[in-house]
Amino acid sequence: MTDTLSAPQALAPATGPTPQKLKRSIGVVGGTLLTLSCVTPASTLFVVVPDLFSSLGTYTALTIAIGSLLCVAVAFCYSELGTLIPSAGGEYAMVSTMAGRLAGWLVFVLSLLVVMIVPPVISMGTADYLAPLVHIPAPIAGAGVMLLATLAGLLDLRANAWITGIFLVLEVIAAGVVAVLGFAHTERGGSALVHGTVATTGGSHSTVTAMMVISGLAIALFITQGFSTAVYLSEELENPRRNVARTVLATLAISSAVILIPVIAITLGAPDLEALTSGDLNTMVAAWSNSAVGTFVSLCVALAIINAGIVMVIQNSRVLFASARDKAWPAPVNNALARLGRFGSPWVATLLVGVPGAALCFVNLDTLYGVTGVSVTAMYLLVAVAALLCRRGTHREAPAWRMPLWPAVPVLLIAVLAYILTQQEAEYLLWTGGITAVATLYWAFYLRPRRETRWLVSIPEDAQP
Repeated sequence: MTDTLSAPQALAPATGPTPQKLKRSIGVVGGTLLTLSCVTPASTLFVVVPDLFSSLGTYTALTIAIGSLLCVAVAFCYSELGTLIPSAGGEYAMVSTMAGRLAGWLVFVLSLLVVMIVPPVISMGTADYLAPLVHIPAPIAGAGVMLLATLAGLLDLRANAWITGIFLVLEVIAAGVVAVLGFAHTERGGSALVHGTVATTGGSHSTVTAMMVISGLAIALFITQGFSTAVYLSEELENPRRNVARTVLATLAISSAVILIPVIAITLGAPDLEALTSGDLNTMVAAWSNSAVGTFVSLCVALAIINAGIVMVIQNSRVLFASARDKAWPAPVNNALARLGRFGSPWVATLLVGVPGAALCFVNLDTLYGVTGVSVTAMYLLVAVAALLCRRGTHREAPAWRMPLWPAVPVLLIAVLAYILTQQEAEYLLWTGGITAVATLYWAFYLRPRRETRWLVSIPEDAQP
């Protein structure tokens, strides 16, 4: 792994004015805590992973492991691009600079799909884990979490780093308890992890095929995709040329371990294949221990989901803030989204992420897991394309963190991700493709004719000498 070098010369001139820039207030520890909290290992384990158990059975751990390996290549791309282009725009700023403004716009749309869908879906999982204390309908619980996260998102980012850090400790403890209990009650040998079977209706079992694993990789990529938050926070990280890569890679390593180890333990410790396929982790934890331990784990997971909501609102508001600063919208909208509050947070953008997110909790979002998986995969593919182009011209000699095995890593990643996309269900591809097509029309009829005044992707002034 190459070293992080000194700050580069001007990489790409800003194509428009930068009204305001975010304050650099957090170091690598705070950034790692925030980024890990966005991955939110415990809520991912307890809310998203059960869906994989229901379709992949004993191959769930293998699928997540393969997804984590793919994410190493993705993390290399993010780390190099993030140190070259440290902007709150994240993926779209990087891709716009390296691959052109249309590609950057499409990445922005895909990222916006993810950031608007994921928080409400995760937040609604709170109801299941508050059940030992109080029964709240999932939409109401989810909306409450989203509103609480919005209020927290209006505070100073340094304060949020400490809040989310405390919650993160609790969720890691919960994941650890599940891992210990699962390994202590092992019902099958390790060979089960490489022989994929899943329970079907009627009490029979079926074999999980390789194509089913490939299809499940889109969700596996989504499970660990929160490491990209480090790039969104790069404008607020101290010494981004050094800390972005450290935060991205450390977060991926820690989050993969925190998620994968309990998944292995659950696979080995589930009483039978039917229990594993059901994905009812609450019942398994209670059976392995007692109701008190089950209640403790459930409350830790509920806090983890709240934690995830806070960090996701922080991340997502920065995306909208950066898009307004880069003139993606009509002038009144840009002016509103770019406003910073007394704590230095983009308060209008924060409200526009949190309040609609609360409303989405009352919408049926069953198919949106699939849409999110397709969006994440397509977004990673475009980031890999940008990474393939990131050593041209002035970028070739710019001192920055450099990934090993370039260009083999982005080339292989592009091929694998493109293949994964072809294996997704047509419904999810059509939804994502339709939204992307509408966004392309907006580009063609509004942004492109105003190329001198709209979608002017900029790099913060202190990122350039």
